[in-house]
Amino acid sequence: MSESAPQSDNNFESRVPEGDDRERLVCRDCGFVHYQNPKIVVGSVAEWQGRILLCRRAIHPRKGYWTLPAGYLELHEEPLEGALREAREEACAELEIDRLLAVYSIPRISQVQLIYRARLRHQKVACGPESAEVRLFDWADIPWDEIAFPSVHWALTHHREVQDRQDFPPFANPPGETGRMER
Repeated sequence: MSESAPQSDNNFESRVPEGDDRERLVCRDCGFVHYQNPKIVVGSVAEWQGRILLCRRAIHPRKGYWTLPAGYLELHEEPLEGALREAREEACAELEIDRLLAVYSIPRISQVQLIYRARLRHQKVACGPESAEVRLFDWADIPWDEIAFPSVHWALTHHREVQDRQDFPPFANPPGETGRMER
């Protein structure tokens, strides 16, 4: 919020600000508009000698399920740096980012996900505080029924499609997919 907007939620009302087309929180006193925008998630499909790094979540949501090292981009952080940080935090992994693999949109939870293709600098990985287990999986051994989120399925599949290619455009959601949870 701006310094001119009061910090109390009681001063805000939900209304359509002048020149806008949707309801927003607007300060009754000064007119400050509190925009609520999507969260940006950054992560990577990281590989070591053909094996894929996955982390078993130690936190909710989807505690106990496998995911990619990924999480929310911090304020004032470059997306690539955020993906590197998330790999260090969740799997004590040091990565070398190759390129942007995909940009996914998950509107039901207002997320935009930037997923990179990466290589581990070495195979040493360990659990960070948000992971109960970290492991390198051969493609055939990925626990597909225990994957935490639809976008993890997409990213793994998209990675597989281009794993031997150096040049490709970033992927997006598969046709008709919005990240709806089926389970």
